[in-house]
Amino acid sequence: MTLPSRLRWLWLTLAVVLLDRASKAWFESQTTEGWRHELMHNFMYLVHSSNPGLAFGILSDSASTGTRLILIFGSIAVIGVLAWLLVTSQSSNAWALAGLALLLGGATGNVTDRIVHGAVTDFFEVWFGTYRYPAFNVADSAIFVGAVLILFDILFGRHPAATQSNSRTL
Repeated sequence: MTLPSRLRWLWLTLAVVLLDRASKAWFESQTTEGWRHELMHNFMYLVHSSNPGLAFGILSDSASTGTRLILIFGSIAVIGVLAWLLVTSQSSNAWALAGLALLLGGATGNVTDRIVHGAVTDFFEVWFGTYRYPAFNVADSAIFVGAVLILFDILFGRHPAATQSNSRTL
């Protein structure tokens, strides 16, 4: 049995989920919340923080059960849409498929944290001068890279249908 080529990208999704879960589990077992260690002077730190909200700490002050459930079910809905897009995608472009696989892996890693711990564990922190970029993790990094790959596909990828319709109008 051979898998359609687009489903072969699920290895990337699985790798992201496993790397994210393993790094968070190790970090949680070795440090306590609030722990901090400088990796590169005034630039990169390892920190142990917990984010019950969305990206960049949005809604992190609202620790209600209702907010947590909305975030969990919203994440599960997004995961469902991403999985559907990956499975039904007609694209054979590696950028788009890798982007979807990374988004799917990152979303799955973070929702797992939210279900198990009630919040997402973050441990990388970067400073740009006096600006502190919010702490992030492996799943967040995969989501960012996946979004960039999809954007590159949209902006620079080959889209045969558009090329054919443009050639007919000339």
